[in-house]
Amino acid sequence: MAGPLAGLKVIEMVGIGPCPFAAMMLADMGADVIRIDRKPDPKAPNPYPMLGTKFDVMARGRRSLALDLKDPRARQLLLDLIAKADVLVEGFRPGVMERLGLGPDCCLERNPRLVYGRVTGWGQTGPLSQAAGHDLNYVALSGMLHAMGRADSPPAPALNLVGDFGGGAMMLAFGVVCAALEAKNSGKGQVVDAAMTDGAALLGAMMYGLRAFGSWSDAREANLLDGGAPFYDCYACADGKFISIGAIEPQFYAELLALTGMQDPQFGKQWRQADWPELKRKFAALFATRTRAEWSELLEGTDVCFAPVLDMAEAPRHPHNAARGTFVERDGVTQPAPAPRFSRTQAEIGPAPSSPGQDGAAVLADWGWSAASVEALRRAGVL
Repeated sequence: MAGPLAGLKVIEMVGIGPCPFAAMMLADMGADVIRIDRKPDPKAPNPYPMLGTKFDVMARGRRSLALDLKDPRARQLLLDLIAKADVLVEGFRPGVMERLGLGPDCCLERNPRLVYGRVTGWGQTGPLSQAAGHDLNYVALSGMLHAMGRADSPPAPALNLVGDFGGGAMMLAFGVVCAALEAKNSGKGQVVDAAMTDGAALLGAMMYGLRAFGSWSDAREANLLDGGAPFYDCYACADGKFISIGAIEPQFYAELLALTGMQDPQFGKQWRQADWPELKRKFAALFATRTRAEWSELLEGTDVCFAPVLDMAEAPRHPHNAARGTFVERDGVTQPAPAPRFSRTQAEIGPAPSSPGQDGAAVLADWGWSAASVEALRRAGVL
């Protein structure tokens, strides 16, 4: 693997949501990420049939070692791997890894330089730390969910981008890379506690600052960036498709009015909030007169701050995305390419997702086990 993290050895405890996304990011950047899967039970129902297939995009770039961690021999093998690793990431409820005998104290005793990354919804501590939850709940607690949606509707779920992936996975990936850099200087590992409630709150730093300054209202659809401003919103077109307008700065707003032919003098007072509801109605009527393609032909590429609202079938085909290689195809599956870009240590997508346990022998050989040791583990049923 190429990429800026080439040479970094990572153990990923298999899970769903933010932990595999963080592991995907590390693998995309060149880290050698070994996924510890549960040992398959052919008699057990599979609640996630997509996992381990080519459609499991978040599992790309890693190899799989399947272990039954109730077996002390499997736990010992994992501890031996951890002794050679730089990073471990896990996304279980607090206490699960400890009950397996794989908690931070045990692992750091084996490997004092280990970075032990943990991602949960509520965090490792606090009154809610042992409760179940999902992205929507964590974002709700951060104050950010209340700010999303239309004024006449309940707060709108923002997919699971803000909690699972932004506030959880990306904070975990950032945290373990920070701790790994520090460990190179200190020789000491540490625990990274990434909570989605903390991360979602951090993503709202600007809004909290604006609110303290008196420039952000708790009412939805009443602010600059939440759909309250007529010049920062999405509008329906004549064909039922949508466009996005983000003409905040005065020069961009002036260009929007000029290119659309909007001569109504009421639009001259861009920041008079009392007029915003009426201006939105007028913009909505204007944009409904042409199709999305017609508005794109007129406005795309100008300083209006415009983009068509594309669905997931359309986005990979857009000329800008195509030119940058924002999406790639692997084994017939279109998926986002690694980001961000690097001028020298270019990131790339690694191997397609492995089925559980597919790479066990190869992983152990690469991490220093002899062929005889691997065969002994296979005969013993550990692999």
